[in-house]
Amino acid sequence: MERESFEDQEVADLLNKYFVSIKVDREERPDIDSIYMTVCQMLTGQGGWPLNVFLTPHQKPFYAGTYFPKTSHYGRPGMMDVLPQLHEKYEQERDNIENIADKITSSLKERSTAGGGKEISENVIHKAYQEIVQSFDRLYGGFGQAPKFPLSHQLLFLLRYYYWTGTDAALTMVEETLEGMTNGGIYDHIGGGFARYSTDNMWLVPHFEKMLYDNALLLYVLAETYQSTRNEKWKKISYEVFEFIKREMTNADGGFYSAIDADSEGIEGKYYVWSRTEVLNILDFTLGELFCEAYDISDEGNFEGSNIPNMIETELEEIASDRGLSVENVKMQLEKAKNILLKEREKRVYPHLDDKILTSWNALMAAALAKAGMVFQEPQFLEHARNSITFIEEKLWNGEQLYARFRDGDVKFKAYLDDYAFLLWAYLEMYEAEQRVHDMQQAIKIKNILFHEFWDQQNGGFYFTSTDAESLIFREKQGFDGALPSGNSVSSLQLWRLAKLTEDMDLQEKVNQLLVSFEHDATVYPHGLLYMLQTVIAMYAGGKEVVVSGLNHNKIKEFIHFYHESYHPFDILMVANPERINIEELQVWKDKIDGKHDFVLYVCEQYSCKNPIYNIEEAKQMIVTKNLS
Repeated sequence: MERESFEDQEVADLLNKYFVSIKVDREERPDIDSIYMTVCQMLTGQGGWPLNVFLTPHQKPFYAGTYFPKTSHYGRPGMMDVLPQLHEKYEQERDNIENIADKITSSLKERSTAGGGKEISENVIHKAYQEIVQSFDRLYGGFGQAPKFPLSHQLLFLLRYYYWTGTDAALTMVEETLEGMTNGGIYDHIGGGFARYSTDNMWLVPHFEKMLYDNALLLYVLAETYQSTRNEKWKKISYEVFEFIKREMTNADGGFYSAIDADSEGIEGKYYVWSRTEVLNILDFTLGELFCEAYDISDEGNFEGSNIPNMIETELEEIASDRGLSVENVKMQLEKAKNILLKEREKRVYPHLDDKILTSWNALMAAALAKAGMVFQEPQFLEHARNSITFIEEKLWNGEQLYARFRDGDVKFKAYLDDYAFLLWAYLEMYEAEQRVHDMQQAIKIKNILFHEFWDQQNGGFYFTSTDAESLIFREKQGFDGALPSGNSVSSLQLWRLAKLTEDMDLQEKVNQLLVSFEHDATVYPHGLLYMLQTVIAMYAGGKEVVVSGLNHNKIKEFIHFYHESYHPFDILMVANPERINIEELQVWKDKIDGKHDFVLYVCEQYSCKNPIYNIEEAKQMIVTKNLS
């Protein structure tokens, strides 16, 4: 705020015109600090520093707040609006001003959010949610009618909506959709991984093609759903997806292949389906009968005379009870059966593998693996994420130009917006996971490229192609999400995260301009920009800046693991020590470096910081408390 407001000439002129500005050292005058902090909490529902309080000459407060940006954004009043409005109120209603302080606060919030339709309103977010509710399949999960697609960005939106509003139904829709998918045939119960979409409402019969991007986005959803619920099933499925990717879609240098075809020997799904006789011949009779009952394997079949393994109607408790076994014992036997069947299936003619390596899709998988690696504390996930990013850096990025495609040593096509946006996502996930300076430097480099080569200087938002790309009939600027979230959508959220990590106010304003450029689309068709609306939720929610430091690396590591196990969609984590905070963009956190204590936690919200916490258990409790006031 010092940089953005107090050192800004326009703000200073207004302050000096209407007010007497007094700076108080709260450590020297804790009495003053305590009084006006209480006022701030009464008027705004929260406190923190920097603290700004407006007083009459008799020291009577009539308005208070913590962080004020220079200009108003998303319900947070700015200095350029607040100062003249407060002066006017004071002059016109001097005798009554103490009695209407809370009304002034409410009025200012209403005025600050009014912008002639320039900023995306909260109503758009709630409208998008209602559209999702109306399309939800309450019987099988998912949205709309067949064919049913995973649409992971829709699930990510629901998770954030749940966190932001506390609407339990939003989380329920996510879990029921994942239940439907992971029980259905769209999920490969033998080898792991998801097919592209389901041809029916039940998720039974997939289009058997497996896409890298679907599995990346769904892995990300699974990790976040686990954070939100601690349901062990989502952890188990995450590991199965990882094993599939490692086994079937990873090349020797760490890059990820694009897709596996649906057809084998000219027949769709032949690689994946089974007959009952085949299963019983491969497994011993007892194990075979158990598998067939659990996975809907019958003589007549459930797909063109054959069987797609699924658990849509399965009740493991009943199966276990009928056999006098525990559910855990049944699960162990089924895992044994699946491993045997997988080895047998690998003897079949394998579908065609699309072995081209795309920067954007690889970055998505790297981001998902980094996220899952953080959540599950799994080094393997992080290793494969790092390998993928290294592959991109060595094969697809010559230091100046990023390229979109690699195959058999051949690199082609200058990178598109999605390549940069998704790679930015991957670097930020890796930075949060490992706090490596290199990842932050690369993220900043991508940010600079985005604004230099893709930014629409007139209207805001990013073009799909760079300034020096081949000239087509027109230069497209995409906002709507398809099977993948749009590059503008992903850029908006990841640049918002980067702005929080670096306290870059100019970048925050650029993110706002990006959102404003798609306001009309979001208002008319919010369901089509669900990933971008996650950024809008983030703008309203604000989120915390969580900074840890200290001399005891084990305690810091323990806290970080605890932090990553729970869901913090609007927060950023920074480890402050001389090794990590050694680049210019992170110098804003250098005053949080602690060389005296074993452990210290700072929690800031919208750049207003609480007192430091030196006890790790108290620090954990602070993190799980959503309301910091």
